[in-house]
Amino acid sequence: MTNYIDGFVLPIPRIHLKEYKSVAEKVAEIWKEYGALEYFEYVGEDLKLEGTRSFIDVVDLKEDEVIIFGWVIFPSKEIRDTANKQVPTDSRMAELVAPLTDPNKLIFDAERMVYGGFQPLVQSNTSEVG
Repeated sequence: MTNYIDGFVLPIPRIHLKEYKSVAEKVAEIWKEYGALEYFEYVGEDLKLEGTRSFIDVVDLKEDEVIIFGWVIFPSKEIRDTANKQVPTDSRMAELVAPLTDPNKLIFDAERMVYGGFQPLVQSNTSEVG
């Protein structure tokens, strides 16, 4: 497989999680229109492992926030690169993201988001067993 993955971790105020989820569901569909195969976001629950640095530390999590861990799967790095240029300029994105980045009620703070693109190293799933 030559899939390419964008991964991200970010804090969201717990009180705004429902609003964030609503926006993320719509954003996921836009990413898929531009070539993403799959889009996932999960809410952190068990975030500490002794002897390791946690996502809590990385994003400087506040007491009233939750961690979102997400990834987007693309068929290739080239499709991902094209999507990363096109999605931010899609007119629907500005409208969707505006309520999350309003300075009077900041829900999404990009400066505290951790992001990266990843190529395959090891892939193992249950559909390959047997």
